[in-house]
Amino acid sequence: MIPIYSQKNRIKLVFVIIALIIGAATITYTNILVSKLSEREQELVQLYAKGLRYMINAPSDDNIVFIEEEILSSNHTVPVILTDENENILDSKNIDLPENISPERLNELLQREIEKMKAQHVPIEVPWAEGSVNYVFYKDSALLSQLRFYPYVQLIVIACFVSMAYFAFSYSRRAEQNQVWVGLAKETAHQLGTPLSSLMAWYEYIKASPKFDKEPIIEELGKDVRRLEIITERFSNIGSVPLLRDENILQVTQNAINYLQNRISRKVDFTITSTFSPDITAKLNVSLFDWVIENICKNAVDAMEGRGSINIQMVLLGKSSIAVDITDTGKGIPKSKIDSVFLPGFTTKKRGWGLGLALAKRIIDNYHEGKLFVKWSEVGKGTTFRIVLNR
Repeated sequence: MIPIYSQKNRIKLVFVIIALIIGAATITYTNILVSKLSEREQELVQLYAKGLRYMINAPSDDNIVFIEEEILSSNHTVPVILTDENENILDSKNIDLPENISPERLNELLQREIEKMKAQHVPIEVPWAEGSVNYVFYKDSALLSQLRFYPYVQLIVIACFVSMAYFAFSYSRRAEQNQVWVGLAKETAHQLGTPLSSLMAWYEYIKASPKFDKEPIIEELGKDVRRLEIITERFSNIGSVPLLRDENILQVTQNAINYLQNRISRKVDFTITSTFSPDITAKLNVSLFDWVIENICKNAVDAMEGRGSINIQMVLLGKSSIAVDITDTGKGIPKSKIDSVFLPGFTTKKRGWGLGLALAKRIIDNYHEGKLFVKWSEVGKGTTFRIVLNR
């Protein structure tokens, strides 16, 4: 099976290259047509000049009438201006000019047209019998000009359409993924509900029994039962708008680490520091934020293979935000993989579905309106994830 999702960047590049090839082929073919049409227009102007030269130098007869009617008057597309040897304007044809303008204004507009014509084509000389010379200035017809720009307009339209289709497809795919996430979360919460109720009843029964009086395992069992309640609450919150409260960010993080510390390798050292007073609050949903801390720290523990240190540092970002930096001493993330670590299904472990960091980012970005990203990583030294929350 072709790993389309993991190779999506390469596939996108292939599509871009194909689109560029198609665009280049379109432009090349159109330029060939433009070149042929330009040659035909140039031949038409040459014919116009030859006919004009013949009329000037030949005696007046029926042939001259034929030349005037069939050759000189047949040019309905190519703009031309006839001047004397000093570029004084004698006549013009196929040039859009405003009506009822003064001779001075007319001459000014035609002189501007002559400058444009010089930039496109060399004027054609029309010699007189007595040695003087007239010039025929001309430029591309409106049809030829439009044809020159047509492929670029076509490419822009295609690019806009492809962009709209891409964003529509991406939005549809994200919406479908969201529905899967929500459905899975709701079903998990529903499935946990029945056995959890039973466990809570059994816990209360054992706790009240004299046989287990003062047993330390009862307290740990109670913690795990409460933990299951929290997990069920987390899954229930997925897909709905969670309630955010002003919570003590330092205390919430410390509580999450205290629970996690007793359930991972004892060879991992945790430190929590802050650059602000301990009463600073942030907008949080505690159960969901705990989930984020756990997912990031568990990934860090796996990256360190159960041995190392995790440092959590909190800093204020201006007056409106708080940053929580979680730094481990693990393997680090290659630069080529940094953009992929938050994708659903991405994992470097033999076991696991690769959903932890994807879920953590969704919780912070969507539900807390904050940011979760890789602040720093170096292979062989470790990684820092940054969480930005609103105060």
